Amino acid sequence: MKKTVQTLIEAMDTLPKKKLMRTLVSAEQVSIPELARNAKMSVPTATKIVNELIEKHFLVELGKHDNGLGRVPMMYGLNPTCGYFLGVDPCHNALNLCLADFAGEIKDVRMGIPFHLDNTPEGFNQLCKLTKSYIHEKGLDDGRLFKACVNISGRVSPHTGSSYSTFAFEDNLADSLTEQLGVSTHIDNDTRAMTYGEYTKGRAAGTKNALFINVSWGIGMGIIVNGNLYTGKSGFSGEIGHMPYFQNEILCHCGKKGCLETEVSGSALLRIVKERLANGELSLLSQKAKESELTLTDILDALDKEDTLCIDSISQMGEKLGKFLSGMINIFNPEKLIIGGELSRDGGYITQTVRTAIKKYALHLVSEDSAIETSQLQEKAGVIGAAMIARSKLFINGYL
Repeated sequence: MKKTVQTLIEAMDTLPKKKLMRTLVSAEQVSIPELARNAKMSVPTATKIVNELIEKHFLVELGKHDNGLGRVPMMYGLNPTCGYFLGVDPCHNALNLCLADFAGEIKDVRMGIPFHLDNTPEGFNQLCKLTKSYIHEKGLDDGRLFKACVNISGRVSPHTGSSYSTFAFEDNLADSLTEQLGVSTHIDNDTRAMTYGEYTKGRAAGTKNALFINVSWGIGMGIIVNGNLYTGKSGFSGEIGHMPYFQNEILCHCGKKGCLETEVSGSALLRIVKERLANGELSLLSQKAKESELTLTDILDALDKEDTLCIDSISQMGEKLGKFLSGMINIFNPEKLIIGGELSRDGGYITQTVRTAIKKYALHLVSEDSAIETSQLQEKAGVIGAAMIARSKLFINGYL
C-alpha cells in the first residue's frame, strides 16, 4: 500500500502513539504488555493504538512467541514494506547506494556505480541523475521512500543542511538535493555516517560509547556518546585530521602546517612511500614508480603481497596514530575504538601497531576496557550508515 511521510506523521497525532512507535523501533518485536510497560501506558491504551496502527498498515503481527511464562503472547513489529530509506555515498571514483526498509533491515546495497566526484555543478547533477535512476528502478518514486541521506566529505553542518567543502556552491545542499531527488534529504559527514553504520549494523552494535577512526585519503573521527551520534554544536565534531600535532613544515590541504593528516592518512602514506623510493630504497613498487605515477591502490596491493617497505611505512604511521589515539582514549574512555576507512583494509598492519602504541601511551586503567578493532562493514560502512541515519531522522530525532 502506498504510504507517505505525511500519512505517518498524521497517524502519530498523540504523544502516546509516538512513545509506542519509538519503543517498537528499538525493540524490533514486542508484545502488547511489554509495549505498555516500556511506553508507560495502560494495556488497553496500548492495545487500542496497536490496532489503529495495524489498520493503517504501519504495524504487523509477527506471530506468537512462547516466553515460557504461561500464556503465549502475540508479538508485533513495524511493517517492513511500509516505507524505505535511502543512503547515498558518493566516493572519489564510485557511487554507493543502500536501501533500508521501515523495520531497519538492509534490503539492497549497490556498490561501485561508475561515478567521478567532481566538485562542480555538473558533478552535482550527475549525482542526482544516478540517484534518481536508482529510486525509479526500485519503484520508490510513489511516496514510499520516506527519507534519504547523502554523505559529504569535509565540513558539513547536518543541522542547517549546508556544506562548506563539497558542492558548497549550493546555498543549502540538503534543500537542493531534496528538490532534485523528490524526497526529503539530509546530509551528513561521511565519517559520521561510517560511524553510525558500525554502530547500527557493525562492530559497535550494542555499545553505548565508541569512537570510529576513518583512515582514508584524509583522517576523521566519529563519536558515539551514551548511544547517540555526537555532532557538536554546529555539526563539525571529529575533525581530528586538522589538529596541529606534528612539528613539521608539511602543508596540509586546509592551509595549515603540522596537521595530524600530514603524517597519518592515505595521502601521507603515498607521499612517504614515494619519498623512500626516490631515495633509492627497494620495493615491489620500484619499477612501477619509474614507469608511472603511483597511487594509494598500488600501495595497498603491495601490502597484500607483503612488501616490506610498504609494511614498514604503514607500521610507522600506525605508531603515530596509536600515540594520538591514546589521548582520545584518555578523554573518552570508549568501550570500542574501531579503525575503518581505506587504510584499514591493509591486512591488519595499522590496527596491530595502533594497539601496541595505545598500550604504550594510554593510561592503563582507562584503556584496558577499550577494545581496538577493525571495521566490520569495511567499504559498506558509509552507505549503510547513511541509510540508517535517514531512518533515524524520522524515528529517533525527527518527526517521531
